[in-house]
Amino acid sequence: MAEGGGGARKRAPALLEAARARYESLHISDDVFGESGPDSGGNPFYSTSAASHSSSAASSDDEPERPGPAAPPPGAPDAPDLEEDEAGAGWSATLRDRPPPRFEDTGGPTRKMPPSASAMDFFQLFVPDNVLKNMVVQTNMYARKFQERFGSDGAWVDVTLPEMKAFLGYVISTSTSHCESVLSIWSGGFYSNRSLALVMSQARFEKILKYFHVVAFRSSQTTHGLYKVQPFLDSLQTSFDSAFRPSQTQVLHEPLIDEDPVFIATCTERELRKRKKRKFSLWVRQCSSTGFIIQIYVHLKEGSGPDGLDALKNKPQLHGMVAKNLCRNAAGKNYIIFTGPSITSLTLFEEFEKQEIYCCGLLSSRKSDCTGLPPSMLSNPATPPARGQHQIRMKGSMSLICWYNKGHFRFLTNAYSPMQQGVIIKRRSGEIPCPLAVEAFAAHLSYICKYDDKYSKYFISHKPNKTWQQVFWFAISIAINNAYILYKMSDAYHVKRYSRAQFGERLVRELLGLEDASPAH
Repeated sequence: MAEGGGGARKRAPALLEAARARYESLHISDDVFGESGPDSGGNPFYSTSAASHSSSAASSDDEPERPGPAAPPPGAPDAPDLEEDEAGAGWSATLRDRPPPRFEDTGGPTRKMPPSASAMDFFQLFVPDNVLKNMVVQTNMYARKFQERFGSDGAWVDVTLPEMKAFLGYVISTSTSHCESVLSIWSGGFYSNRSLALVMSQARFEKILKYFHVVAFRSSQTTHGLYKVQPFLDSLQTSFDSAFRPSQTQVLHEPLIDEDPVFIATCTERELRKRKKRKFSLWVRQCSSTGFIIQIYVHLKEGSGPDGLDALKNKPQLHGMVAKNLCRNAAGKNYIIFTGPSITSLTLFEEFEKQEIYCCGLLSSRKSDCTGLPPSMLSNPATPPARGQHQIRMKGSMSLICWYNKGHFRFLTNAYSPMQQGVIIKRRSGEIPCPLAVEAFAAHLSYICKYDDKYSKYFISHKPNKTWQQVFWFAISIAINNAYILYKMSDAYHVKRYSRAQFGERLVRELLGLEDASPAH
């Protein structure tokens, strides 16, 4: 027994090395944050970190779906009839090799930043001075109109550009202090910060917070519920597009938005219920090689018609609408998009293929739109197959995969050949054979999970009541994370190797004018 255990211990580093080699062969970079952290327990396929010994391995033991009936229900077609129907619909067990989508673009930053570039320089790639000046103008306009309607405010004077930067800096500081109340900076308590507090008085900060606006007034043509923040989101999208070229592989998902653990531990049940009623859903298209968020889509709950968030949770076709919005700038580029069960559908993937967008998605009989898929591939057999075994049906360029790994997992893809084999490498189980599409999905999902574990820690903790302000601060958080990714890929990182927390703290001090932030030339 001892000898066997020793052999397993010797074999573990070799398996880890093999996993890293395959990880790199799929063009996935090392963790962009460069910080150690626990493995995300939500990935049932792929794990190479030490924590995977418990968390990921345990998650793969759970059956993701309930087994199908052992015997067909009364009136159901016999197996030969079912196969004939599926063949008539174009699905076949005969597999054909197909080349991967051709991709020759070189991803990465579009602009070479100098070694002397500061945190502010990277942040202002996305939020430049002209955007901040507009916030100054709109805030002052709103303050004047507010006072015309509700009476003069003698303590108010028009905000300036340096004050607006300081205001942003104070709110951004909650992303590294993880304290919800910005006012704690002036409190003298645990979260107080005297050097920051001296830049602006608490009374002045609260006045700017009261009148702060990105768009002061609704135009007569505007009907969108996010009109107060939409111009900023559009500007941010343009800057994302111009600053970075993504790799071929990307993921559509809802980023993890963590609540402040101190708030969760101390709030009342009523407060917690109230906080969970967010009036929007935030979705992103994210480069799976670097973690750079390429596109943001915000879906409002109070939107009129059938596109409200309540409907979105229950109707896969509306998740398809979200996917189309996220991929509206991706046509003709041969991108490979990884999707979760709520988005994956044959209709959507066929529509994307016409636009030269290729997909690989996880399927669920409960969450996915399974229209057009062969029923025989959607039900589980009475006797589970051996681990690593799989079945594939093909229709044109589309492959439907049913793979077994202590549970049935189904994938739909037109991005990978069904003839190509891959392997999932786990510390406990060693190598588990699978189609290449399964390995690719698992590897990219693993990277995004690890990115989310860290990236969610640096969301701005300030939680305003107004929906447009919540969206604004989430967007600012994403812009700072993207700025840090570009910093990590630049020569400036080799001069001063800031961690994500240090980068955030440096940005706050530069916004408040406490550090030099000379423009990069």
